[in-house]
Amino acid sequence: MPDFTNPFVLLFTGLGGTLLLASLVGLGLRHAVAKGQPNAVIDNLVARVNAWWWMVGLLGLVFWMGRSAVIGFFALLSFLALREFLTITDTRRGDHHALLASFFLCLPVHYALIWVDWYSLWSILVPVYGFLLLPILAALSGDPKRFLTRAATIQWGVMVAVYSLSHLPALLDLRIPGHEGEGMLLIAFLILVVQGSDVLQYIWGKLLGRHKLSPTLSPSKTWEGLIGGILSATALGAAMAWITPFTPLQAAGLAFASCVMGFFGGLVLSAIKRDRGIKDWGHLIEGHGGMLDRLDSLCFSAPIFFHLVRYFWT
Repeated sequence: MPDFTNPFVLLFTGLGGTLLLASLVGLGLRHAVAKGQPNAVIDNLVARVNAWWWMVGLLGLVFWMGRSAVIGFFALLSFLALREFLTITDTRRGDHHALLASFFLCLPVHYALIWVDWYSLWSILVPVYGFLLLPILAALSGDPKRFLTRAATIQWGVMVAVYSLSHLPALLDLRIPGHEGEGMLLIAFLILVVQGSDVLQYIWGKLLGRHKLSPTLSPSKTWEGLIGGILSATALGAAMAWITPFTPLQAAGLAFASCVMGFFGGLVLSAIKRDRGIKDWGHLIEGHGGMLDRLDSLCFSAPIFFHLVRYFWT
Protein backbone atom coordinates (compact mmCIF):
# COMPACT_ATOMS: atom_id res chain seq x y z
CA MET A 1 0.00 0.00 0.00
CA PRO A 2 1.25 3.51 -0.77
CA ASP A 3 2.33 5.50 2.26
CA PHE A 4 -0.02 8.48 2.13
CA THR A 5 1.80 10.14 5.00
CA ASN A 6 4.73 10.64 2.58
CA PRO A 7 4.57 14.11 0.97
CA PHE A 8 5.84 12.74 -2.36
CA VAL A 9 3.15 10.07 -2.48
CA LEU A 10 0.45 12.65 -1.74
CA LEU A 11 1.91 15.10 -4.24
CA PHE A 12 2.19 12.68 -7.14
CA THR A 13 -1.18 11.11 -6.34
CA GLY A 14 -2.68 14.59 -6.64
CA LEU A 15 -0.82 15.19 -9.90
CA GLY A 16 -2.04 11.86 -11.26
CA GLY A 17 -5.62 12.74 -10.37
CA THR A 18 -5.30 16.16 -12.02
CA LEU A 19 -3.87 14.67 -15.22
CA LEU A 20 -6.58 11.99 -15.26
CA LEU A 21 -9.22 14.70 -15.02
CA ALA A 22 -7.50 16.69 -17.80
CA SER A 23 -7.37 13.56 -20.00
CA LEU A 24 -11.09 12.94 -19.45
CA VAL A 25 -11.88 16.57 -20.29
CA GLY A 26 -9.86 16.29 -23.50
CA LEU A 27 -11.64 13.06 -24.42
CA GLY A 28 -15.01 14.67 -23.72
CA LEU A 29 -14.18 17.73 -25.84
CA ARG A 30 -13.14 15.51 -28.74
CA HIS A 31 -16.51 13.77 -28.71
CA ALA A 32 -18.82 16.65 -27.70
CA VAL A 33 -17.20 19.57 -29.54
CA ALA A 34 -15.00 18.17 -32.28
CA LYS A 35 -17.32 15.20 -32.99
CA GLY A 36 -14.27 13.03 -33.52
CA GLN A 37 -12.92 15.35 -36.22
CA PRO A 38 -9.54 17.13 -36.16
CA ASN A 39 -9.61 20.32 -34.09
CA ALA A 40 -6.39 22.30 -33.70
CA VAL A 41 -7.09 23.66 -30.20
CA ILE A 42 -8.45 20.41 -28.74
CA ASP A 43 -5.78 18.27 -30.41
CA ASN A 44 -3.08 20.56 -29.01
CA LEU A 45 -4.63 20.32 -25.53
CA VAL A 46 -4.69 16.50 -25.69
CA ALA A 47 -1.09 16.40 -26.93
CA ARG A 48 0.00 18.66 -24.08
CA VAL A 49 -1.76 16.53 -21.47
CA ASN A 50 -0.27 13.32 -22.91
CA ALA A 51 3.20 14.87 -22.75
CA TRP A 52 2.60 15.90 -19.14
CA TRP A 53 1.86 12.26 -18.24
CA TRP A 54 5.32 11.33 -19.50
CA MET A 55 7.06 14.29 -17.88
CA VAL A 56 5.45 13.83 -14.46
CA GLY A 57 6.11 10.08 -14.57
CA LEU A 58 9.75 10.60 -15.47
CA LEU A 59 10.21 13.24 -12.77
CA GLY A 60 8.64 10.94 -10.18
CA LEU A 61 10.98 8.11 -11.20
CA VAL A 62 14.05 10.35 -10.96
CA PHE A 63 13.01 11.60 -7.51
CA TRP A 64 12.50 8.01 -6.37
CA MET A 65 16.03 7.09 -7.56
CA GLY A 66 17.62 9.71 -5.31
CA ARG A 67 20.00 12.66 -5.24
CA SER A 68 22.56 11.47 -7.80
CA ALA A 69 19.82 10.62 -10.29
CA VAL A 70 18.26 14.08 -9.85
CA ILE A 71 21.59 15.81 -10.51
CA GLY A 72 22.28 13.58 -13.52
CA PHE A 73 18.78 14.19 -14.86
CA PHE A 74 19.18 17.97 -14.79
CA ALA A 75 22.64 17.67 -16.33
CA LEU A 76 20.99 15.82 -19.23
CA LEU A 77 18.30 18.52 -19.50
CA SER A 78 21.04 21.17 -19.59
CA PHE A 79 22.84 19.26 -22.35
CA LEU A 80 19.68 19.04 -24.46
CA ALA A 81 18.75 22.67 -23.82
CA LEU A 82 22.27 23.90 -24.66
CA ARG A 83 22.22 21.83 -27.85
CA GLU A 84 18.92 23.44 -28.90
CA PHE A 85 20.20 26.92 -28.09
CA LEU A 86 23.47 26.59 -30.00
CA THR A 87 21.92 24.72 -32.93
CA ILE A 88 20.02 27.82 -34.06
CA THR A 89 23.01 30.17 -33.78
CA ASP A 90 25.53 31.05 -36.46
CA THR A 91 28.73 29.47 -35.23
CA ARG A 92 31.86 29.01 -37.32
CA ARG A 93 34.69 26.52 -37.51
CA GLY A 94 36.69 28.77 -35.20
CA ASP A 95 34.17 28.14 -32.42
CA HIS A 96 34.81 24.39 -32.41
CA HIS A 97 36.96 24.30 -29.27
CA ALA A 98 34.70 26.72 -27.39
CA LEU A 99 31.69 24.55 -28.22
CA LEU A 100 33.50 21.40 -27.10
CA ALA A 101 34.44 23.09 -23.83
CA SER A 102 30.83 24.20 -23.30
CA PHE A 103 29.41 20.69 -23.63
CA PHE A 104 32.22 18.51 -22.30
CA LEU A 105 34.04 20.71 -19.77
CA CYS A 106 31.84 23.47 -18.37
CA LEU A 107 28.67 21.40 -18.16
CA PRO A 108 30.00 18.19 -16.53
CA VAL A 109 32.39 19.99 -14.16
CA HIS A 110 29.63 22.39 -13.13
CA TYR A 111 27.24 19.56 -12.23
CA ALA A 112 30.04 17.58 -10.59
CA LEU A 113 30.55 20.53 -8.23
CA ILE A 114 26.87 20.34 -7.28
CA TRP A 115 27.26 16.60 -6.68
CA VAL A 116 30.19 17.15 -4.27
CA ASP A 117 28.39 20.19 -2.75
CA TRP A 118 31.21 22.67 -3.48
CA TYR A 119 29.06 25.80 -3.54
CA SER A 120 31.87 28.36 -3.45
CA LEU A 121 33.35 27.09 -6.73
CA TRP A 122 30.07 26.03 -8.36
CA SER A 123 28.62 29.52 -7.97
CA ILE A 124 31.45 31.17 -9.94
CA LEU A 125 32.68 28.47 -12.32
CA VAL A 126 30.49 29.43 -15.29
CA PRO A 127 29.94 33.18 -14.74
CA VAL A 128 33.64 33.84 -14.03
CA TYR A 129 35.95 31.13 -15.34
CA GLY A 130 33.68 29.92 -18.12
CA PHE A 131 33.01 33.51 -19.16
CA LEU A 132 36.76 34.04 -19.58
CA LEU A 133 37.69 30.62 -21.00
CA LEU A 134 35.17 30.31 -23.83
CA PRO A 135 36.12 33.47 -25.77
CA ILE A 136 39.80 32.68 -25.22
CA LEU A 137 39.32 29.33 -26.94
CA ALA A 138 37.44 31.01 -29.78
CA ALA A 139 40.13 33.69 -30.17
CA LEU A 140 42.87 31.07 -30.44
CA SER A 141 41.30 29.95 -33.71
CA GLY A 142 42.31 33.26 -35.29
CA ASP A 143 38.87 33.89 -36.83
CA PRO A 144 37.72 37.49 -36.10
CA LYS A 145 34.54 37.47 -38.21
CA ARG A 146 31.52 38.36 -36.01
CA PHE A 147 33.70 37.40 -33.05
CA LEU A 148 31.84 39.40 -30.42
CA THR A 149 28.45 38.02 -31.49
CA ARG A 150 29.74 34.44 -31.63
CA ALA A 151 31.50 34.61 -28.25
CA ALA A 152 28.55 36.27 -26.52
CA THR A 153 26.12 33.72 -27.98
CA ILE A 154 28.08 30.76 -26.61
CA GLN A 155 28.55 32.45 -23.24
CA TRP A 156 24.86 33.27 -22.99
CA GLY A 157 23.81 29.76 -24.00
CA VAL A 158 25.94 28.24 -21.22
CA MET A 159 24.65 30.77 -18.69
CA VAL A 160 20.99 30.05 -19.44
CA ALA A 161 20.99 26.33 -20.22
CA VAL A 162 23.65 25.22 -17.73
CA TYR A 163 24.24 27.76 -14.96
CA SER A 164 20.70 29.05 -14.48
CA LEU A 165 18.97 25.67 -14.80
CA SER A 166 21.43 24.03 -12.40
CA HIS A 167 19.99 26.06 -9.54
CA LEU A 168 17.19 23.49 -9.43
CA PRO A 169 19.34 20.50 -8.34
CA ALA A 170 21.42 22.88 -6.22
CA LEU A 171 18.34 23.18 -3.98
CA LEU A 172 19.17 19.67 -2.75
CA ASP A 173 22.07 21.01 -0.70
CA LEU A 174 20.41 23.98 0.98
CA ARG A 175 20.47 23.40 4.73
CA ILE A 176 17.28 24.83 6.18
CA PRO A 177 17.15 24.31 9.95
CA GLY A 178 14.56 21.71 10.83
CA HIS A 179 14.05 20.76 7.18
CA GLU A 180 17.36 19.13 6.23
CA GLY A 181 17.15 16.66 3.38
CA GLU A 182 13.96 18.13 1.91
CA GLY A 183 15.56 19.67 -1.17
CA MET A 184 13.59 17.45 -3.55
CA LEU A 185 10.36 18.90 -2.20
CA LEU A 186 11.69 22.40 -2.93
CA ILE A 187 12.46 21.32 -6.50
CA ALA A 188 8.97 19.86 -6.86
CA PHE A 189 7.43 23.05 -5.44
CA LEU A 190 9.27 25.33 -7.87
CA ILE A 191 8.63 23.15 -10.93
CA LEU A 192 4.92 22.74 -10.19
CA VAL A 193 4.37 26.42 -9.42
CA VAL A 194 6.26 27.76 -12.45
CA GLN A 195 5.02 25.14 -14.90
CA GLY A 196 1.55 25.53 -13.41
CA SER A 197 1.78 29.26 -14.10
CA ASP A 198 2.57 28.55 -17.76
CA VAL A 199 -0.45 26.24 -18.06
CA LEU A 200 -2.74 28.63 -16.19
CA GLN A 201 -1.62 31.59 -18.32
CA TYR A 202 -2.52 29.51 -21.39
CA ILE A 203 -5.96 28.62 -19.97
CA TRP A 204 -6.80 32.15 -18.79
CA GLY A 205 -5.60 33.52 -22.10
CA LYS A 206 -7.88 31.17 -24.03
CA LEU A 207 -10.84 31.98 -21.77
CA LEU A 208 -10.51 35.73 -21.28
CA GLY A 209 -7.60 36.94 -23.39
CA ARG A 210 -8.39 40.13 -25.28
CA HIS A 211 -5.37 42.41 -25.00
CA LYS A 212 -2.10 41.24 -26.57
CA LEU A 213 0.87 41.62 -24.27
CA SER A 214 3.68 41.59 -26.83
CA PRO A 215 2.38 40.74 -30.32
CA THR A 216 5.81 40.87 -31.95
CA LEU A 217 7.51 38.56 -29.43
CA SER A 218 4.78 36.21 -28.23
CA PRO A 219 1.51 36.66 -30.17
CA SER A 220 -0.43 34.19 -28.00
CA LYS A 221 0.27 35.92 -24.67
CA THR A 222 -2.32 38.34 -23.29
CA TRP A 223 -2.51 40.58 -20.25
CA GLU A 224 -5.53 38.66 -19.01
CA GLY A 225 -3.68 35.37 -19.34
CA LEU A 226 -0.59 36.74 -17.60
CA ILE A 227 -2.44 38.26 -14.65
CA GLY A 228 -4.84 35.33 -14.21
CA GLY A 229 -2.06 32.76 -14.57
CA ILE A 230 0.36 34.37 -12.12
CA LEU A 231 -2.31 35.06 -9.50
CA SER A 232 -3.65 31.50 -9.81
CA ALA A 233 -0.13 30.06 -9.56
CA THR A 234 0.52 32.26 -6.51
CA ALA A 235 -2.56 30.73 -4.87
CA LEU A 236 -1.27 27.29 -5.90
CA GLY A 237 2.03 28.08 -4.19
CA ALA A 238 0.22 29.03 -0.99
CA ALA A 239 -1.79 25.80 -1.15
CA MET A 240 1.45 23.80 -1.53
CA ALA A 241 3.13 25.36 1.50
CA TRP A 242 2.65 22.06 3.36
CA ILE A 243 5.50 20.45 1.38
CA THR A 244 7.89 23.32 2.15
CA PRO A 245 9.49 25.04 5.17
CA PHE A 246 7.42 28.15 4.35
CA THR A 247 4.20 29.56 5.72
CA PRO A 248 1.37 29.93 3.17
CA LEU A 249 2.11 33.67 2.90
CA GLN A 250 5.83 33.05 2.37
CA ALA A 251 5.11 30.31 -0.17
CA ALA A 252 2.77 32.67 -2.03
CA GLY A 253 5.46 35.37 -2.13
CA LEU A 254 8.08 32.98 -3.45
CA ALA A 255 5.62 31.59 -5.99
CA PHE A 256 4.74 35.09 -7.19
CA ALA A 257 8.40 36.13 -7.61
CA SER A 258 9.24 32.86 -9.37
CA CYS A 259 6.28 33.09 -11.75
CA VAL A 260 7.03 36.70 -12.68
CA MET A 261 10.62 35.76 -13.47
CA GLY A 262 9.38 32.69 -15.30
CA PHE A 263 7.21 34.90 -17.50
CA PHE A 264 10.19 37.12 -18.32
CA GLY A 265 12.23 34.01 -19.13
CA GLY A 266 9.63 32.93 -21.65
CA LEU A 267 9.50 36.43 -23.13
CA VAL A 268 13.29 36.71 -23.49
CA LEU A 269 13.66 33.33 -25.14
CA SER A 270 10.68 34.11 -27.39
CA ALA A 271 12.58 37.22 -28.52
CA ILE A 272 15.53 35.00 -29.45
CA LYS A 273 13.26 32.64 -31.39
CA ARG A 274 11.69 35.52 -33.31
CA ASP A 275 15.14 36.89 -34.07
CA ARG A 276 16.13 33.52 -35.51
CA GLY A 277 12.83 33.13 -37.39
CA ILE A 278 11.62 29.98 -35.61
CA LYS A 279 8.42 29.16 -33.72
CA ASP A 280 9.77 26.47 -31.35
CA TRP A 281 13.20 25.49 -30.09
CA GLY A 282 12.66 21.94 -31.34
CA HIS A 283 10.17 19.08 -31.59
CA LEU A 284 11.33 16.85 -28.75
CA ILE A 285 8.11 17.10 -26.69
CA GLU A 286 4.83 16.65 -28.55
CA GLY A 287 2.52 19.62 -28.04
CA HIS A 288 5.24 21.62 -26.28
CA GLY A 289 8.03 22.04 -28.84
CA GLY A 290 11.63 21.66 -27.75
CA MET A 291 13.28 21.27 -24.36
CA LEU A 292 13.84 25.02 -24.02
CA ASP A 293 10.18 25.70 -24.79
CA ARG A 294 9.41 23.82 -21.58
CA LEU A 295 12.39 25.04 -19.53
CA ASP A 296 12.57 28.73 -20.49
CA SER A 297 10.58 29.90 -17.47
CA LEU A 298 12.52 27.66 -15.07
CA CYS A 299 15.86 28.96 -16.38
CA PHE A 300 14.94 32.44 -15.15
CA SER A 301 12.99 31.54 -12.02
CA ALA A 302 15.37 28.92 -10.54
CA PRO A 303 18.25 31.31 -9.64
CA ILE A 304 15.87 33.81 -8.04
CA PHE A 305 14.10 31.12 -6.01
CA PHE A 306 17.39 29.50 -4.96
CA HIS A 307 18.96 32.71 -3.68
CA LEU A 308 15.81 33.94 -1.95
CA VAL A 309 15.58 30.64 -0.05
CA ARG A 310 19.33 30.55 0.63
CA TYR A 311 19.41 34.12 1.94
CA PHE A 312 16.27 34.11 4.09
CA TRP A 313 15.96 30.48 5.26
CA THR A 314 19.47 29.04 5.63
